[in-house]
Order: sequence, then structure tokens, then C-alpha cells
Amino acid sequence: MIDFENNKKLYYSIKEVAAHFNVNESLLRFWESEFKEIKPRKTSTGIRQYTKEDIDAITLVYSLVKERGLTLEGARQTLKIKKDEETRRLELLNRLEKIKSELNDLKSGFDI
Repeated sequence: MIDFENNKKLYYSIKEVAAHFNVNESLLRFWESEFKEIKPRKTSTGIRQYTKEDIDAITLVYSLVKERGLTLEGARQTLKIKKDEETRRLELLNRLEKIKSELNDLKSGFDI
């Protein structure tokens, strides 16, 4: 799992990104061809380099396709019409997960 808060890297390899989402690298390459929002930089030798923005786009696609069960066309339409709404929803879910984790840490501090 990539820790974006403590990691100052500008670019991530396809292997790192695939491991972060627990998907095959081929799925990331496929999504890149299907969603214009995912556009990693490629070196002169063709190696993909993903930025935080690319990973944010993959997070949206992953959420729509893998977690909500939308088809690729459904995900494309959702991103076209409601991208900002989906982004806010995911950010809210991430913040709630962090709060939950912090509360669990506090609780375990009291459980002696």
C-alpha cells in the first residue's frame, strides 16, 4: 500500500500502483486505454510513471468498477457527468477511514 502522506515521490511504477490496488498490471494498462483520465507519463523506453493525479483517477475508476460494480461504459458516463461528486465522496470515505483508525488507536490505548 502506498502511503501518500509520508511518501514524497513524484512518480510511481506500474508495479507499485498495481500492488496498491491489488490488481494486475495489465488491468492498469487496459484502463489507461479506456479512460482518458488515466494518462501516466512514459519514458523514452516506454516505462510508465504514475503521478498522484493518475493514481487519484485510478482510485475513481477502481471505486466505480470494482467496488460499485459499474460497467466500463457506466463508469465512463459517471466520470463524465459526476466526476466532482465521486471525487468528494471518495475523499470523504478516506477521511472517515482515517478517523475510524485514529479512534481505534485511542480505544486500544484505554484497553489495558
